[in-house]
Amino acid sequence: MELHKNNLKNTSLSIVVPAHNEEDSIQPFYDAVTEQIQNIDAIVYFHFIDDGSTDHTLDKIKYISDKDSNVHYVSFSRKFGKEAAMYAGMQQASGDYVAIMDVDLQDPPELLPKMFDMVSGEDWEVIGTRRINRGSRYKLRSFFAKLFYKLINKVSESRLVAGERDYRIMKRNVVSAILLLGESQRFSRGIFSWVGFRTKYLAFDNIERYKGKTSWTFWGLIKYAIDGIVSFSTLPLAFVTGLGLFSFTLSLLGALVIIVRAIVDKSTSVAGWPSMVTIMLFISGIQLLSLGVIGRYISAVFLEVKHRPIYIKKEEK
Repeated sequence: MELHKNNLKNTSLSIVVPAHNEEDSIQPFYDAVTEQIQNIDAIVYFHFIDDGSTDHTLDKIKYISDKDSNVHYVSFSRKFGKEAAMYAGMQQASGDYVAIMDVDLQDPPELLPKMFDMVSGEDWEVIGTRRINRGSRYKLRSFFAKLFYKLINKVSESRLVAGERDYRIMKRNVVSAILLLGESQRFSRGIFSWVGFRTKYLAFDNIERYKGKTSWTFWGLIKYAIDGIVSFSTLPLAFVTGLGLFSFTLSLLGALVIIVRAIVDKSTSVAGWPSMVTIMLFISGIQLLSLGVIGRYISAVFLEVKHRPIYIKKEEK
């Protein structure tokens, strides 16, 4: 029985749900969201995006889809990442409003009715969410997350809200604007901010995963942060340029000191080789750092100019 289908409703909401190896969470997620959308005055569609799962995630999705014609899915040929899954979901979604949710139930379904009521009014075009804590087990991640938000807000024109999640509901015009940005190196939270529109954030406390373990590692999050900075700021390039100018100025001052010292006291001309080695290592370190930063931007350009698809579909319904 399709509990949430109501042909008398003329407004539609599409819920995009990326999933990778989440076989234990698919049914509980569907049940929890189905219970909440009874309070939403719209026809609700699910769009599950199977991101190359190697377990029975796709089978669980197909089982639900066979029973509910409002449940659709896209399965990737391999894992392309959550960014690609969200993009694919927004492409597939046809609703007047589009929501993005994680399947692990860390995005509270009970917020959905309130979010929909707010976004369907005139005041807001996007209703997002932000997590105000990560729990006592993730103090180190919380520290670096706060540091990242402070850093990217200083170096980028796009403003990110501390603790913001991908969990949000957007009007159709917002989704259309996001889909105009077809870059393969995607940082969706920056894109959400870059396109603009009136946005309101709802805060909630940390919720543990329903089952399983997150696929995000600490170093994976570091890489994600670097991708975000590279995608939305050129300040690192300006920084290494400043380092170059600084080291060049120091070298001129050092040369001037050596010349003056050699004129005043010729006996000191061979002294100071330890400091010279230190200076050489310092300059070499600056050069390698600069090459690394420049190389990161070049690699981003290299990947973009290939024009490879963001994802490849294996099957869909």
